[in-house]
This record gives sequence, structure tokens and C-alpha cells, in this order.
Amino acid sequence: MTLSCIQQPHEHLDANLENGVLTLAINRPKAKNALYGELYLWIAKALDEADQDKDVRVVILRGADADFSAGNDMQDFMQFIQTPLAGKAGDAPPFVVLKSAAKFSKPLIAAVRGVAIGIGVTMLLHCDLVYSDNTALFQIPFVSLGLSPEGASSKLLIQQAGYHKAAELLFTAQKFNSEKALSAGLVNSIEEDVYATALKQAQILAVLPLASIKQTKALMKHNLQEILDCVDDEAEIFMKRVSSPEMAEAVAAFMQKRKPDFAQFN
Repeated sequence: MTLSCIQQPHEHLDANLENGVLTLAINRPKAKNALYGELYLWIAKALDEADQDKDVRVVILRGADADFSAGNDMQDFMQFIQTPLAGKAGDAPPFVVLKSAAKFSKPLIAAVRGVAIGIGVTMLLHCDLVYSDNTALFQIPFVSLGLSPEGASSKLLIQQAGYHKAAELLFTAQKFNSEKALSAGLVNSIEEDVYATALKQAQILAVLPLASIKQTKALMKHNLQEILDCVDDEAEIFMKRVSSPEMAEAVAAFMQKRKPDFAQFN
């Protein structure tokens, strides 16, 4: 076994490999599994290594308990945007993990309970199978923060949901439930025990010919380079929006516990 996520466990990422199924569970319950720089890179490393490890046939990405992920940790995000970028925007930790998910050549299954916000939704667009339960609450909040879409979501969400539903989810930045996620093609089905369903499906896939599954996935994702380029392009725009006056107002409103006033910028 060569997987570093198992040999040297991270305090906020549980990893378990059993019968070809690697389960990666984000374990930061007090922060609703919000993600930060080091954790992004650890998840990316786990995916990259799992893609090369012959003992791994399927990966499940989930929360350890009641939530999938609340997205970017706000404190970490504020430190991140105040630090000058070294290199291109697409090399920043959030975009690194999204590209690792996009490039993953084996089946990648997500199981969603509780909140899935921001990158917690964007990540789902790069998974092959997604299951949720009735506790799941989704949000793509970027516009409401003065930001723009990330992770090729402006492209992939249209492909999965259609233009009108994608526009509604991206423009309004409102929270939505599993039923709406299902109608938008973000999830395969709504399950009573979503973790058990994800594991059962992973076990089914784990005994099928991996070479055939990988070839099928490669054919379905024949435009992978286009997706990766889109991640980088969106990252450049996203980082420009980070320094926008709208973003500054959104942060000030959050800190002052009030509604942001964007009318002054129109």
C-alpha cells in the first residue's frame, strides 16, 4: 500500500480502503467540513495517488458525519486572498483539487448529506455518480459574494442542468434542496441512507473490469483538456473578482452581520 492518506492520515480527512473501494471522508464537523488550503491539497494528493494505485478501483468522497462541505473556510479564504499569488490562479489549492477530480480516471462517487456549498457543489460536477439524502442543502453562492463561477461550473452545469436551470442556480445564488438538485441533474437519486447507497454502488463497480470502465469514462470525457482549460480560465476571472468592490462589500456585510448593498455599484 502506497497511499499517503492511509499511511499518514490527515486530521481532517479520514481514509479507508476495503476491497478496492477507497472512501475519503472530510472530518471537520464543527466547521461543517469547510475546506482550507492544506486540506484541499491533501484531498488532491489522495485522488492523484488513488488514480495510480492498482489496489484502488473506486473512490467515494463524502463527509464523515452530517455534512458534505460548507465550501471555503472563510478565515482561510480571507488570508488566501490577501496573499499575492505565486504563479497562475489555476495553481491555487481550490482549483488544484478540482482539476485532480476532473482528471481522475476511475469511478468517483459522491455521497451528500447536509450542506454542500460553493466548491462543495462544484466538486459534484466532476464526480461520475452523486447521491444525496433529504437533509442535503445545496448552494452556489458566488454571485452573492461578488465573485464568479469556478471549476468549469459555467460549462458543466449547463451540460447537466440545461441553460435555464443553470442560470437560475448561478444567478440567484439561492439554497436549494435535493429535489431541485435531482431535477437539475446534479444528483443521480435521493436515498434514505446515502452513505450505504454510495458504498453499494462502489462495490458493484469494484468487481467490474476496471480497464473497460476507465476506457468508457475516457470516451465520455473526451473533452477533458477543454474542461481543465475552463477551470484555469474561470480561476483567472475568479481571482480578479476577489479584489472587486462587490466582494469587499460582501465581506464587510458578513462581518457586520447585515445584508450587502450592491446597488451602489450598478
